[in-house]
Amino acid sequence: MPADMHRPLLIALFLAGSPAFRVPAAAQNVTAGPMSSVEQGQTQLDESFGLRVRHRHLGVHDDPASQTHFKFDFRTFSFDRERFDGSTGRAVAAGGLVGMKTPFFLDRISFGVTGYTSQRIQGDSDEDGTLLLEPGQAGYSVLGEAFADLRLRDGLHLYAGRKEFDSPFINPHDNRLTPNTFEAVVIQGLSVLGPEGATLRYGIGYVDRIKNRNEDQFISMAVDAGAPVERGVVTGGAVYTKDAFSFGAIDYHCADVINLLYAQSRWEVPVLLPFAGDASPVVAAQFIDQRSTGDESLTGAPFSVQQIGIKGDLPAGDALFTAAYTLAGGGADLRSPWSGYPGYTSVQVEDFNRAGEGALLLRAGYAIPWIEGLSAYALWVNGSDPDDLAQFRKDELDWNLQWESTGECLSGLSLRLRYATIREHGPLTRESTDFRVIVNYGLEY
Repeated sequence: MPADMHRPLLIALFLAGSPAFRVPAAAQNVTAGPMSSVEQGQTQLDESFGLRVRHRHLGVHDDPASQTHFKFDFRTFSFDRERFDGSTGRAVAAGGLVGMKTPFFLDRISFGVTGYTSQRIQGDSDEDGTLLLEPGQAGYSVLGEAFADLRLRDGLHLYAGRKEFDSPFINPHDNRLTPNTFEAVVIQGLSVLGPEGATLRYGIGYVDRIKNRNEDQFISMAVDAGAPVERGVVTGGAVYTKDAFSFGAIDYHCADVINLLYAQSRWEVPVLLPFAGDASPVVAAQFIDQRSTGDESLTGAPFSVQQIGIKGDLPAGDALFTAAYTLAGGGADLRSPWSGYPGYTSVQVEDFNRAGEGALLLRAGYAIPWIEGLSAYALWVNGSDPDDLAQFRKDELDWNLQWESTGECLSGLSLRLRYATIREHGPLTRESTDFRVIVNYGLEY
């Protein structure tokens, strides 16, 4: 790391040590642990359509619906990226969120609000592009959530207003200081099917506008996707789960702009492995279809592109080994305008979703047993040449070290170090690096 980054890194670590600047691993998908191969900022389909309030500080006899819930999430983040062209993106910032959700009045309606902020500690305007701050390295504050939660019946809720939502292509993409939030009207539900305990989680709604993770303004979903028209997104999907198997699909339709279809299946293989403990191997598959719609205002021409992926997780005591492969087809790169990209080989920097690009991921995670709360993982993605002859194959090597407090007095405190090296293999081999230090402290109660 360049010498001139030592000072802001020390500032970030110092601020994180004070109570006002601590942020937790548990809140907002800040970390991906060694026993999960889901990349930070992603939402897989079997994690969609869920409630975000976990009530983890309530007693077993308390009724969550009768409580006012508060959440605090404070972060410091040091970001240092050296790009292929020799330019840099560097900043240190601190921020997070404060929010609350009321009890259900008349057992039917509740209200929630959340404020977000990101403030610059260090960052020059000529080293912009970290997505920690607004363009120009400016700090910001925004009321990102202001919504009503109408309980139509047990297990069925209608949300209206500004809110975070979890799904593969509309989600918080929460891997900087503040997440994406949306202006929407959405119904989400959970049904138990039959006496054997199968469940169906589902959602349907209209999403009109988005506040991106480093912005303080809401803009049209179509404009955010890059189209010169203002359109919202109609979306609907469901996930069926029974025992160790789940399958689901969700569709996103933005008129005259783009249609995105995502399907995913996941199966915990019921085999007993002597080295796996209580955990089971997992096999998962995904399919993505993206195509132009209506007036094709996004590109001015029709396009249709698909990606398939398969992933396997093998637990071995305190370790988890993962292999995944994705292949993109069609005549255009895949897009993810409103979320983190959900592809199995999308990692810290690269998404490996260019037209014609295949990618192999190998990952190993380990929960270090002699230091409580400490874990690490390393992964490597090897991509092929895409169809575009002006582009070249890339590979990425990521290293991650994180510590999460397991003590009662520091519950919710975590420290994470992330380092990535990306190589582009063209006529000349070019290298890019990405180094991040994230300290978090947060509570929900």
